[in-house]
Amino acid sequence: MGEHEVHKNASKQQLRAFMQAILSDLRALEVMVEGHLFEGGITRIGAEQEMFLIDGETHAAPTAAELLTHLSDPRFKTELARFNLEFNLDPQPLSGGFLHQLEEELTAGLHKAEEAAATVNTQILLTGILPTLRHEDIGPDMLTPDARYQRIDDSVFQTHPQPVPVFIDGPDQYEGTHDSVALEGANISLQLHWQVEPENAAYCYNLAQLISAPLLAAAVNSPVLFGHRLWQETRIALFERALDTRSGPQLTRGMPSRISFGSAWVQESILEIFQDNAARYPIIMTRKPDPNPLKLLEQGIIPKLSALTLHSGTVWRWNRPCYGILEGKPHLRIENRVLPAGPTLLDEVANAALFYGLMLGLAEEYQDFTSRLPFHEARANFLAAAQQGLDARLTWLDGRVIRARSLLLEELIPKARRGLTQVGVPSEDLERYLGTLNARVRKGQTGARWLLNGLAQNPHQDPTTLLHHAVLAMLHYQQQGVPVHRWAPLVVAGRTEAARLPHTVSDIMVQNLFTVRPDDVIDLASRIMDWKHVRHIPVETEKGKLVGLLTIHELLHAHDILSTQDSPRPIPVAEMMNPEPITIPPDMPILEAMQLMLASDTGSLLVVNRTQLLGIVTEQDLVRAAYQLLTTIS
Repeated sequence: MGEHEVHKNASKQQLRAFMQAILSDLRALEVMVEGHLFEGGITRIGAEQEMFLIDGETHAAPTAAELLTHLSDPRFKTELARFNLEFNLDPQPLSGGFLHQLEEELTAGLHKAEEAAATVNTQILLTGILPTLRHEDIGPDMLTPDARYQRIDDSVFQTHPQPVPVFIDGPDQYEGTHDSVALEGANISLQLHWQVEPENAAYCYNLAQLISAPLLAAAVNSPVLFGHRLWQETRIALFERALDTRSGPQLTRGMPSRISFGSAWVQESILEIFQDNAARYPIIMTRKPDPNPLKLLEQGIIPKLSALTLHSGTVWRWNRPCYGILEGKPHLRIENRVLPAGPTLLDEVANAALFYGLMLGLAEEYQDFTSRLPFHEARANFLAAAQQGLDARLTWLDGRVIRARSLLLEELIPKARRGLTQVGVPSEDLERYLGTLNARVRKGQTGARWLLNGLAQNPHQDPTTLLHHAVLAMLHYQQQGVPVHRWAPLVVAGRTEAARLPHTVSDIMVQNLFTVRPDDVIDLASRIMDWKHVRHIPVETEKGKLVGLLTIHELLHAHDILSTQDSPRPIPVAEMMNPEPITIPPDMPILEAMQLMLASDTGSLLVVNRTQLLGIVTEQDLVRAAYQLLTTIS
């Protein structure tokens, strides 16, 4: 997430001063490009590894701050959510054994993180989205306490009602709301960096955009969110929705989101992206400006351009240009943000081999590709890859339509191999990384496909239990270093083996609820109970605020009243409902819920996260949980 030393609040005067600083930095960047002040003659690569922290129950573990105290390594950083961790790899030249070195540094970093995590009863998982993620894992209390993240949160909810609706289509379709940008912390990635020279930066940026679709298709690893099967790389849709700061009029006008693939090919200079960021997106955070960068250049001092980099860091393009200084020399680089984390480190380096290989191998053959493929087709390819993975139909150069899988096997993987060979990558590394990728694509088993197949092949298993076992299997294969194409089908152990018993009410609550509004007629609630065989109906306002509960007892009382009237009037739900139903948090242990239900002499408990209704637990749900426990013991 970049720069952390930001102001908690900014006055209008500070905002104007910071915009002036951005414009000064932009002018200085233009001067540096015109004056050929950037490092040349070398291409470096780098990476940022994000990690998911999970507990023994395979749920999100908000232990990042504790873990960092045990690491004492500046390469590890916090991320937006308290269950995220980031590891920043050292830059290295793009040549020879760089892929092997990348894997070694990733392995060392992961092992170091795992050792520290063990001290706080936490494990590290590499995945795009944690399959067992729950709604209670992404509330405001899960946001890392940092001014930068709070400013991002504020910027989203200044332009939207709270909570913000989230809709993602897919086989199960998800409709929900969120009241914190901690939701973005559900997205975990491996970000790759590619240093470029200003003269060819525009071409390289466009090329990174072009190859993002097949690159993503080969790597999809995020098919499930809150138990819903959605896109094969749901992370793409979720990121764009979680950090959308656009107002209603901006949405109507079709203004691109801060998280987007873009709207056009870069025409002449990479500076166009920096200029577009300043022109299109309002400032959402500020910091103390640096000295005048133009005066620094006159003195022979390379400026940090901190205002420009901070602002650009709040625009999360899937391919993002970055400015930096290494060993006193300024450079430009492209940050590719497309790839999910995992499923294993070997799979990640295989994905990196494809990205770097294509950036090298397509340079000569694809010189005029922006005239052979309209940009809207490249963007459509990216979305199709996120939705369908290797099965996506892509429109390639000159209007050729081809499956992502065929494009990779027939054309792109061989070209990536050729590109890596040109920079001296050893044949054994080519086989280890591109061979792994080729086997994955040929078999058609990405991380997303493995999990989706596992869900389809165990239709009678409890979904919560099934996803728990899936995460355990993912951890096992990750720790053993087994690439995803060699993973066995997901099989959930029977009762004779260690099965996961429900522990909290979130494990047993019913979420597919029928609700009524306070102004609805009582007869509607009566019909719903009859049609759907339920005895408890929560009452919500139009905005989803829980305001009461209607049970079979209130309905019987309403019918008694109506039976005494010659001309019964329609009775609104508000007159008969219980306006103060008993509510419980989703992490309440089941035993406590049982005790509360007995003590209060009620037949149901409403599960809420702050004011949001998540589900309901009834007597039947508790009886089933007790039966499962007793059956397992016996």
